[in-house]
Amino acid sequence: MWSDLEPVGRVAGGGYRRFAWTAQDHALREWFAQEAGRRGLDLVQDRVGNQWAWWWEGPGTVDDAARAGRRGVVVGSHLDSVPDGGAFDGPLGVVSSLAVVDRLRELGVRPAVPLAVTHFVDEEGARFGIACAGSRVLTGQLDRDRALGVTDADGITMGEALRSAGQDVGAYGPDPEALARVGAFVELHVEQGRALVDLDAPVAVASDIWPHGRWRFDFPGEANHAGTTRLVDRRDAMLGYADLVLGARHTATRRGCVATVGKVRVEPGGVNAIPSRVTGWLDARGAEEDQVVAMVEELTARGQEHGATVTRESWTPTTRFDPGLSERLRRVLEREDEVSVPVLGTGAGHDAGILATAGVPSAMLFVRNPTGVSHSPAEHAEREDCHAGVEALAACVADLVAGERP
Repeated sequence: MWSDLEPVGRVAGGGYRRFAWTAQDHALREWFAQEAGRRGLDLVQDRVGNQWAWWWEGPGTVDDAARAGRRGVVVGSHLDSVPDGGAFDGPLGVVSSLAVVDRLRELGVRPAVPLAVTHFVDEEGARFGIACAGSRVLTGQLDRDRALGVTDADGITMGEALRSAGQDVGAYGPDPEALARVGAFVELHVEQGRALVDLDAPVAVASDIWPHGRWRFDFPGEANHAGTTRLVDRRDAMLGYADLVLGARHTATRRGCVATVGKVRVEPGGVNAIPSRVTGWLDARGAEEDQVVAMVEELTARGQEHGATVTRESWTPTTRFDPGLSERLRRVLEREDEVSVPVLGTGAGHDAGILATAGVPSAMLFVRNPTGVSHSPAEHAEREDCHAGVEALAACVADLVAGERP
């Protein structure tokens, strides 16, 4: 499976560009459908375009089982990437989840409740700027009209992209019926830091996701000639943007948070033209919610001193995973391996966090990343640790599909 995925969306330098509703995304969706078909799984698509591959050998349909109180266990992740991202962020969870189906069948496990592997669309938000769009719209946390109206760098709306990809835009929106089938969601993901390296452990259970959000800063200016306009006569939009970048670093350091201005758009974009408008995007996160909020307030005021219009594009408060489910997984893993399993918080957002916020019992497992680097071609996981992740997830799922709901 890994070798089949390897060439899809790969670019010079070894990174990946797998953006929502593109030719690369179509290839990934076809790959997922083929893998589901090879296993005899029932592939369905919800109203947003997320794919669900169900394994159920019990009486009736998956919906019948849900109505009878046997809602399913779901595992999976996403397949899209950030610009020039690594190979493991997202795909490791999907590949591992499909491998878990194989492993459970090898062990002779016959689920007492339905089991599904899911592929969430547009988790990274690289094309349209909204992270976890697939799960946010699914759960109603992102308004469908707002989602359909956002544009990519070429001015194409998400609605137009969906139509081009052959999706039913009229049906696009929250899907409570799809969510009603889910009794628990467990997402395996490569660690996006180096805690497990320092702890010398291959796998961890997640405790929570830090509060995080994205803000757009639009700085106004006036286009003019770079060689003939005196400095005192300039209205250079780039100066406000530069102040935001430096301010983000200083304020984040002082408040114990992290802040990143990783995307910028300059108009008119000429080397010899003074910028008339600069738009920068701020990503803000931290372990303490009040400190993140205070940091963004400071940076907003700083931007407004330069005439900036500040728009919040997303905000997710602290997300705590279901404590009963997480503890159950930790006990299973410690019973299997007879070693202590670390419990870690994370500053990265995930679909599991969106489902948790929507009231779906959710948990996460992390697999060691020896480089500690993510959203980069240097992102990695050793084969041995990937196998440990599959075995850990298989043990957890076997426990969940055999016992009562957590």
